[in-house]
Amino acid sequence: MAETILVTGGAGYIGSHTVLELLETSHRVVVLDNFSNSHPKSLEVVKELTGQAFPVYVGDVRDKGLLEQIFQKEEVTGVIHFAGFKAVGESSQIPLAYYDNNLVGLLHLLEVMQSVGCRNLIFSSSATVYGDPQELPLTETAPLSVTNPYGRTKLMGEEILRDLFAADGSWNLVILRYFNPIGAHPSGRLGEHPQGIPSNLVPYITQVACGLRDHVRVFGDNYATPDGTGVRDYIHIQDLSRGHVAAMKRWATGSGLSVYNLGTGQGYSVLEMIRGLSQTAGQEIPYQIYSRRPGDIAACYADPTKAREELGWEAQLGLEEMCRHAWKWQRLNPNGFQD
Repeated sequence: MAETILVTGGAGYIGSHTVLELLETSHRVVVLDNFSNSHPKSLEVVKELTGQAFPVYVGDVRDKGLLEQIFQKEEVTGVIHFAGFKAVGESSQIPLAYYDNNLVGLLHLLEVMQSVGCRNLIFSSSATVYGDPQELPLTETAPLSVTNPYGRTKLMGEEILRDLFAADGSWNLVILRYFNPIGAHPSGRLGEHPQGIPSNLVPYITQVACGLRDHVRVFGDNYATPDGTGVRDYIHIQDLSRGHVAAMKRWATGSGLSVYNLGTGQGYSVLEMIRGLSQTAGQEIPYQIYSRRPGDIAACYADPTKAREELGWEAQLGLEEMCRHAWKWQRLNPNGFQD
């Protein structure tokens, strides 16, 4: 019988693509989402693309009663935990909301998992836990530090899992540190649906390209990088989703606690991303240089060797596909799932 995977935050950008990947690799999926930062239409699209139905629970991961009900009814064998707030800038404005949502949610989930004897978890972490890197590319053993409350909730989440495993070695815990997921499903029907002003670069660029915004705001052109703009490791959302399915092999008995970078190992600057999407869209995309934002770093990209060697996973899709799929999604859905 197929494993039953609970995906918290399964309607979000990464969550919905991972649900699709799980269904396409013959897993049974249960979704929990409160739609505070996602749209129910994403799950309808997943059902249409896969031809498969799955239970969806509308609620908050902090609701222990609801979690207990899901585990009892669905016989969950493992959890992929995406549910959380994720905007770096916003986290500095409302830090208490981030600590409450991201940490209390994780704690309640772990307490319920412990009570029902489900010991398999993949935790959605972030490259923000590396802070301002001392050297590049980043390996999983690089020093950890954070520059904002969002990153701090991810680092604290990792520490909670390390303490839990130290106390009870029967858990199988995988921490995945994402770099910068971009792109969309090749059909153009499933993609990133930012609410309000996009906090991520690529949706901002594509919104400018289709006329929803005037110009791209480039924060800083005097970093110690080849063209002075920030350099990041962008990974196609489909590659990232495949990384979660690959990480489930670490749920074997006795595999313990594992940490993996999910990135390509290749850094691209902000201006390179604007040029790449300009080429894809067949038009010049206007931009203006603004002053640096506090907390931003010059460059950040992964060494993905460990995931390749231990999980048999590596990114397959390059910048051309990332730009093409992101632009197709934006072109077909200028207002996201509201279209």
